[in-house]
Amino acid sequence: MTVAEARAPGALSHVLHSPSLRLVVRRLLMAIPIVLGVSILTFLVLSLIPGDAAQLLLGPEATPAQVAALNHQMGLDQPAVLRYLHWLGGALHGDLGNSLVSGQPVTGELGSRLAVSGELVGLAFVISLGLAVPVALLAAYRPNRLVDRISMLVSITGLSVANYVFALLLVLLFAVRFTVFPAIGFVPVGQGLGENLRSLFLPAVAIAFPLFCFYTRFLRGDLVDQLQGEDYIVTARAKGIGPWQVLLRHAFRNSSFGLLTVVGLNLGTLIGATVIIEQIFALPGIGQLLLQAINTRDYVVVQACVVVFAIVAVLANLLTDLLYAVLDPRIRYGDS
Repeated sequence: MTVAEARAPGALSHVLHSPSLRLVVRRLLMAIPIVLGVSILTFLVLSLIPGDAAQLLLGPEATPAQVAALNHQMGLDQPAVLRYLHWLGGALHGDLGNSLVSGQPVTGELGSRLAVSGELVGLAFVISLGLAVPVALLAAYRPNRLVDRISMLVSITGLSVANYVFALLLVLLFAVRFTVFPAIGFVPVGQGLGENLRSLFLPAVAIAFPLFCFYTRFLRGDLVDQLQGEDYIVTARAKGIGPWQVLLRHAFRNSSFGLLTVVGLNLGTLIGATVIIEQIFALPGIGQLLLQAINTRDYVVVQACVVVFAIVAVLANLLTDLLYAVLDPRIRYGDS
């Protein structure tokens, strides 16, 4: 037996008993009733919505017998409880059912759509945080000066305009007037990273701009509070540490926890915001899929999309909690 093999059980035991792993397991177990509750609520709401998917698929000329036959074929004539249990049994095995419209498996459709939406949301986060952090630092370094006042004006303006209105303004300016970026469409990464980013730039900016405004104001306010009222800032200054070091190494470190919380909470809602933006820019993401499914009464696809949104929100909150311990090693998650 080698030394590495002899140490392996101890290392494995250390990993299994680590507070972070217990947190992950505990939160994943807590996520089960949450996702289950969301799926039940979604199913009940979809069952109460007026309209008949079979009638919509067959058209207004279809006879009642044809509509009844198609409802029987799709299993829509069964009681709601049985239909939900049938769907849940398939979901536990990774089968979210087949689309009522296309007849294709929903799981495969969601995979490709999630990749587009994930790339869009990721790019929006990079743009918003990449701009908000330096602007907030500059504004907090000299509050009520020119940079601070300009950032406040831009932030208030951005928070007052809906992102779909801003998206239309971007299209008119950069796609119609200057033709720098395409107005609609999506280019996969396999056809070139540059063209892929170019096709996603305007929708990502439309999502990122309100986030940038919110993050800037939030981080700037927290930094100013830290710089003006905390004892450790006074101590750092008394030691002769320069103002930029005090700002970056002390105030920003503490303020990053609040910013991280806001970013984690925003991720779940941000997926919902893609519904409108993907429709405006004709992006084949999960938001566009959800809207099309609602319009065609494709209950199976709607149910799957909502459950995916819930899972993403739960995982985002879990990731936020884990990042706390990464940013500050003093934080440990015990059983309490």
